[in-house]
Amino acid sequence: MAVKCGIVGMPNVGKSTLFNCLSKAKAQSANFPFCTIEPNVGVIIVPDVRLEKLSELVNPEKVQATTIEIVDIAGLVKGASKGEGLGNKFLANIRETNAIIHVLRCFDDDNIVHVDGSVNPVRDKETIDFELQIKDLEAVEKKRDKYQKIAKSGDKEAIKIVGILDKYIIHLQKGESVRSLEMTDTEKEVIADLYLLTDKPVLYVCNVDEVSAKDGNKYVEQVREAIKTEDTEILLIATSIEAEIAELEDLEEQNLFLDEMGLEKPGVHYLIQATYRLLNLQTYFTAGVKEVRAWTITKGMKAPQAAGVIHSDFEKGFIRAEVIAYKNFVALGSEQACKDSGKLSVEGKQYVVQDGDVMHFRFNV
Repeated sequence: MAVKCGIVGMPNVGKSTLFNCLSKAKAQSANFPFCTIEPNVGVIIVPDVRLEKLSELVNPEKVQATTIEIVDIAGLVKGASKGEGLGNKFLANIRETNAIIHVLRCFDDDNIVHVDGSVNPVRDKETIDFELQIKDLEAVEKKRDKYQKIAKSGDKEAIKIVGILDKYIIHLQKGESVRSLEMTDTEKEVIADLYLLTDKPVLYVCNVDEVSAKDGNKYVEQVREAIKTEDTEILLIATSIEAEIAELEDLEEQNLFLDEMGLEKPGVHYLIQATYRLLNLQTYFTAGVKEVRAWTITKGMKAPQAAGVIHSDFEKGFIRAEVIAYKNFVALGSEQACKDSGKLSVEGKQYVVQDGDVMHFRFNV
């Protein structure tokens, strides 16, 4: 399944630097607003030690990791919802993503200008939240106006929809994001077609200086306090360090550099893992001599739907799935050994795929 995340933030907070580290694509990274005018799109490989281990055991002709698409969206400013700073175009880019990676500047540097004149990550967060909320409010009010006209004729369904939309409007008018409003699945369906910006899950990335990469600083604490009621995560990333790591081609050199900085692995690895958690995703594997491959699915997905990620025919003609738990495959060393030991199970349409399952699908179309 295709996963797309948008990197957003105020101008000059480190979005393009982070994007470059993630994708190793070289987006223009200049010290002035709007240097990212067209969204840069990069496809990043999801690091997974399990894929590496399976590849060692199977020795296939080809290894295929799963990927996430990252979109570097230009810096938003006050008035973006009204078109300021090319705002309308950028807001449309966000609408197309599954999740938002919100980068906040949490470092001091007189050489890097801040569009508002000073470093204040909470103010920056509130600025972007406000612009997204205003845009969502416009969309919900427009839909409400449409159904209000129908409701005047006494249409019961339209009256019900107007009542639900009013709940969203009141919430947005309070300066709250849609994702923080508790609604039933039926009520959520009413706004599903609007792809509201503040309904998307968000991950906050605090871009810190090198000395704050492990434990944070006063700015990070301010952000923690500001988002304590939100169901989300904060990640600390020093993009200056990540940029240096990204330039090192040799894995051994990267590890030496990380050791020197007192870090276990690059921050971008934690970011990718956090994105999986944010979107409730997991991975299963197919493993054969031709290819060992990782596949991304939503947690709770059943075997036919998981098969459909490979090809729609797999889901349509699903017969059964042959499943080996990753830990058993690694412990016993091969598919045949798992079969001989009774560790390969045959599962039907109701089987809920587990993270790390090694699977074969039988189908007939």
